Amino acid sequence: MIQSFVQFFYGFVEMFNYPFWRRAIYTGILASVLFGMIGTYVVIKRIVFISDGIAHASFGGIGLAFFISAYFFTLDPLLGAAIFALISAVGIGLMSKEKVQREDTAIGIIWVVGMAAGALFYRMTPGYKPSMESFLFGNIYMIGTTDVYLLVFLVIGVIISVVLFYHTLQAVCFDEEFAEVVGIKTTVFYLFLLVLVAFSIVFLLRFVGIILVIAMLTIPASIANRRSFVIKRIMVYSWLLSLFFVLGGLFLSYTFNTPAGPTITLFAAAVFFIDLVKKRFSLAEDQKKLTA
Repeated sequence: MIQSFVQFFYGFVEMFNYPFWRRAIYTGILASVLFGMIGTYVVIKRIVFISDGIAHASFGGIGLAFFISAYFFTLDPLLGAAIFALISAVGIGLMSKEKVQREDTAIGIIWVVGMAAGALFYRMTPGYKPSMESFLFGNIYMIGTTDVYLLVFLVIGVIISVVLFYHTLQAVCFDEEFAEVVGIKTTVFYLFLLVLVAFSIVFLLRFVGIILVIAMLTIPASIANRRSFVIKRIMVYSWLLSLFFVLGGLFLSYTFNTPAGPTITLFAAAVFFIDLVKKRFSLAEDQKKLTA
């Protein structure tokens, strides 16, 4: 067992010899903060489906960025994704709050429109263009130094936002009606929360991709939520779990030469199901003790 641990530690340290792996690890550590904090709100507020819609809608912005870059001026795909994600977040939030359209219908429409627009613009873009697979499933090789710095600013912004509006966001997540009664502008803070989710999704696209980012926003927080109902504790547990999943997944990816994004997500999913089964057995044992 000690020998296995030494081999694991040596393999992990060896990864730091490669610059792209160092950037991936740094990004993973920063990403775990977002997975922990934003993921907690996504799970507690039960907006997983909305977050998924925002993530897939951002695909349209990526395709549009390629199209604009080919014909007009250079536009970073992440900026295009951010624009689409923000529009989608605000659109879904307003439509659901103002009862303009059923929430699930609005999400479905924005989801497919974003994906269809992205595919259309991508196909219409002439010449060489990066593979869309890297945006769908993530690619650690795409992570540059600038991406790491941008993620640092986002993490700092999210931490400041959560600290400043912790009690307000808690009220909005747990009981909107009560929050309205005490004078909190729930629509404003609900949209603010969706904007934080949108930004987090966009800046994590390069790491785990559009399809997998929602899994990492929900799995750690879901496991943590089984251990506590206090938001602060859920955030801490979720952050620690995210860090474990990211670093463990990166090491497995390095060891077995597999894509980082899917490996991290499958590793987290495996732990999720193991924990679920363990919880079921634990509840069954408790029931037997009570009936005995």
